[in-house]
Amino acid sequence: MKQANTDLARWLRQSGMSNTELARRVRAAAQTWGQPHVSPDATTVRRWLAGDHPRPPVPEILADVFSAHAGYRVTTYDLGLGDGGTAERALAYNASFPDTVEAVADLGRADVDRRKLLAAAPFAAVAAVGPSRDWLLNALDQRPSSGPRVRLEDVTAVRNMFGEFQKMDVLQGGGSGRLILAGYMNQHVYPLLRRTHTEAVRRALCEAAAEQTYLLGWMSYDNGEHGTAQRYLIQSLRLAEESGNTALGAHVLAGMADQATLLGEPEEGRRLAQAGRSGLGRIASPACLADLWALEARAHARLGDKAAAAKAVAASEAAYGRVRPAEEQEWAAFIDPAYLHGEHANTFRDIGRPELAEQHAQQSITHARRQRRARRGALSQAALAASHLQRHDLEAAHAAGLRTLSLSRRVKSSRCVEAVRDLLRRMSPYGKHRLVADFGERARELTSAA
Repeated sequence: MKQANTDLARWLRQSGMSNTELARRVRAAAQTWGQPHVSPDATTVRRWLAGDHPRPPVPEILADVFSAHAGYRVTTYDLGLGDGGTAERALAYNASFPDTVEAVADLGRADVDRRKLLAAAPFAAVAAVGPSRDWLLNALDQRPSSGPRVRLEDVTAVRNMFGEFQKMDVLQGGGSGRLILAGYMNQHVYPLLRRTHTEAVRRALCEAAAEQTYLLGWMSYDNGEHGTAQRYLIQSLRLAEESGNTALGAHVLAGMADQATLLGEPEEGRRLAQAGRSGLGRIASPACLADLWALEARAHARLGDKAAAAKAVAASEAAYGRVRPAEEQEWAAFIDPAYLHGEHANTFRDIGRPELAEQHAQQSITHARRQRRARRGALSQAALAASHLQRHDLEAAHAAGLRTLSLSRRVKSSRCVEAVRDLLRRMSPYGKHRLVADFGERARELTSAA
C-alpha cells in the first residue's frame, strides 16, 4: 500500500506553490535538462504527494526546482524521493565554490541520516586523479553572496572545536565521536559557508571547514568506512584550495595517499604523495613534508622498490629535523616521532628489513606510551610483532601481539583490528603452534566484534 509523501508535501507547503505552479516549474526545468518529455500537470503532482515515485530524472529536477526556490541545496532525500547520487557528487571536485558547499553539506547530511547507505559507497581508485590535478592548478572561482555576514568570531569558534575533535580521534580512535563531529559540521559549520563574508573571513572559514572535513574523512578512514572517507577528503581538498592554504591542501593529499596505499593502490598513493610535495614547494611546513615523504616511502615499499623506499624514509627524517612545532599549523600536531617512526617501521617491514623495522617500532612505542596514544601504540606493536616474525622469533612476536590486542581494545579503530588480522595471517605458517593458537583465541573477540 502506498504511503503519502509527507516530506514532499511539507516542502510544497513551505514554498507556497500550488500543485499547478510546481508542475509548471518542473516542466520549465525539464527543458533545461534536455528532457522535454517530462510534462507533469497538477494531477501528476497529486499522485506524487499520494506516494507515487516519479521516474528519473524527475526526482533530481524536483530537487533543483525546490533548491532554486529555497536559495540552498534541497536533495531528493529531503523530498522523500530517495537518494539522488550524493555519494557520486561527493567524488567530484567542483570548480564552483557554491557547488562545493552544497556537495559537502549533502555529504554531511547523508553521513548522519543515511549512514548505512553511504557506508556502502565504494572507494574509487581513480577518483583522486582529477582533484589532485585541479588542486595543483589552483583554479579559484565563484563566491557565495547571500545570508547574514559571517564574522571572524564565528570562525574562531569553529577553530576552537577542531583541537577537541582531533584529540578525541587521537586518543579514542576514529569510530569514537565521528558522528558527533558530523552533526556539529552540519549544524554549525557548513551553513556558515552559504553566508556572506569579507575575503579574509571567507578564506579563514574555508580553512577551518577544510580542517574539520579532513578530520571527518580521517575518522571515517580509521573506522573502515573508506568510500565515505574518500568523499570527505576530496571535498576537504577543494575547501583547502579555496582557503589558499597550500600546506593544508598538501596535508589532505597525504591522507588520500595513505588511504590509497592501504587499499592496495600503492601507485596511486605514490602519485598523490608526490603531488602533495610538488604543491607544497617552498611553503614552510617541514612536518607536512615529512609526512608526505613517509607516505611515499610506504607506497614505494608496497611497490617493491626498496631503494626508493629507504631514500624516502631518509628524506622524511631530514624534513622532520627542521620542524619547529610552534611554527606548524594545529592540524600537524599528530606528525611527531610516535607517528613517523610507526610509519617507517611499516615501510621497513614491507621491504624485508626487520632490524630497522624493530628499531623504528620501538621508538614509536616509547613516544606513544608517554602520550597515552593507544591507537598508535597498537599499530606500532603490531609492526614490532611482524618484525619478530620476519626474524623467526615467534615468542617475541606473540608477546608484542598480546600488547597489540590490549591497546586495540581501548580504542574504536578498524585499522587496529586489521593490524591484528594481519598478525594472524603472518602467524599462519607456524600452523597449530600453541602460541599461535593462544593469540588466535585471544584475538577472536576483537576481530569477530568488528
